[in-house]
Amino acid sequence: MQKKIVLRLSPSSALEDSKILKEISSHLGVKQSSVNGFHIIKRSVDARSKNILINLTVNCFIDEPFQQRPSLDFSFKDVHSSEQSVIIIGAGPAGLFASLKLIEAGIKPIVLERGKDVKSRRRDLAALNKQGIVNPESNYCFGEGGAGTYSDGKLYTRSNKRGDINRILQLFVKFGAQENILFDAHPHIGTNKLPQIITAMRQWIIQCGGEIHFEKKLISIKSNGNQIVNIHTGHGEAMKADAYILATGHSARDVFELLHQQKILIEAKPFALGVRIEHPQTLIDQIQYHCDLRSESLPPASYSLVNQINDHGVFSFCMCPGGIIAPASTQPGELVVNGWSPSKRNNPFANSGMVVEIKKEDVLQSMPHLKSNPDHPLMFMYFQQMIKRKAFEYGGGKMVAPAQRMVDFTDKKTSSSLPENSYLPGLKSVSLTEILPGFVHSALAGSFKAFGKKLKGYYTNDAVVVATESRTSSPVRIPRDANTLAHPQLHNLYPCGEGAGYAGGIVSAAMDGENVAASIINKIFSNS
Repeated sequence: MQKKIVLRLSPSSALEDSKILKEISSHLGVKQSSVNGFHIIKRSVDARSKNILINLTVNCFIDEPFQQRPSLDFSFKDVHSSEQSVIIIGAGPAGLFASLKLIEAGIKPIVLERGKDVKSRRRDLAALNKQGIVNPESNYCFGEGGAGTYSDGKLYTRSNKRGDINRILQLFVKFGAQENILFDAHPHIGTNKLPQIITAMRQWIIQCGGEIHFEKKLISIKSNGNQIVNIHTGHGEAMKADAYILATGHSARDVFELLHQQKILIEAKPFALGVRIEHPQTLIDQIQYHCDLRSESLPPASYSLVNQINDHGVFSFCMCPGGIIAPASTQPGELVVNGWSPSKRNNPFANSGMVVEIKKEDVLQSMPHLKSNPDHPLMFMYFQQMIKRKAFEYGGGKMVAPAQRMVDFTDKKTSSSLPENSYLPGLKSVSLTEILPGFVHSALAGSFKAFGKKLKGYYTNDAVVVATESRTSSPVRIPRDANTLAHPQLHNLYPCGEGAGYAGGIVSAAMDGENVAASIINKIFSNS
């Protein structure tokens, strides 16, 4: 028989199959020889007390032959000669997973990516980190795989109702991810491994007959009535398909401006903005694991924090244990930072975004010239841009980032020195009151103190606060019909993923890509 049970093991025991088998035998009251194997269904760390345990949900095979973990059967078709095609603008997770879904239905995807392939992106990232040179078309946000490729590969999502999470994870495994992403509570691929997986996806799409074109930037959309007639790229090409998926990511500011200029409906969308905070990883381990030195049986510790101050939510975002802070700017003269971790999460620092929700009244107070047009669809984008330019100005150029020690930040004191840190372009000691609006600074400062009471040792001058983190989500929403997922004006345009305001992370973007593709498939075959 097969039986699903929950075990609670020490961290070291949870790493050894023999000890797991022994615990299964004891838990079920059967001989160990009767246990022919098991699959881990879910794994998580319980660090609520000093006696840290690993929770394992396992499927056991008792007195019956062990079977390999079941996997989904993906039936990809040859679409070389397909009569139907869909142009997908953007090769991030939304665009790539939409492509795979279309291929399963026999429809040819044609992916247009403004940036470069993952291998070529590396040179531009090196220039950004070492010389502070921004390539506006190839950076941490633009290029094959999207923003997630070189900024961590976190696969955790709360979007359980938006699609089939297991299907997305199984596809990642098919293209080279390790099976542990199927059962870890917070699955993570790692920046060092995700590029190879994205490359394998691209090669498979092309092998099936799909097309992926790099350095093809959308510059105009031609429409007639409620239909797109064709789109034009920066090379002057006019391209036509049965439908168009717009999956350009949360940083494609020029696309938002293009839509606005062409009077294609978009909406202002509130977002969150703040800073990156970096602690020594050993300190976070000590706080979370109640120990002086983390056992090698435990993963580097993380945290998730939330607070409310002056009617503004404050929350941690994209926490990176054993990670680094990196420059994520997409335009010269602007500075925004992000964080990532390698698969082993073995760097000596832990960083996290710590951001404050931004409301319409906040933007109008900070940018009074917008009061004459309080519903401007790009108002949050303009606010975001203003803060990034200030950060660049006070950093002094070449992606050097303004920073303060944490306690100094709350005391509005310019730090006399800054701690050792992971940010390669370098940090400059600056009072961040010069960059952040007063309401953002006060919400963060009050929250740092509150978080210090919750996590003893968190509020410390050993932590450094780096400006700015503003890429939590898109500052624009591109509306779409709730049933067809098409744009209300252009019925063959399908806004998709983070850039359209319908996702927040790799998995939710991938699911949204699949959902949009499914809607297109239904429309194409219902009309045929």
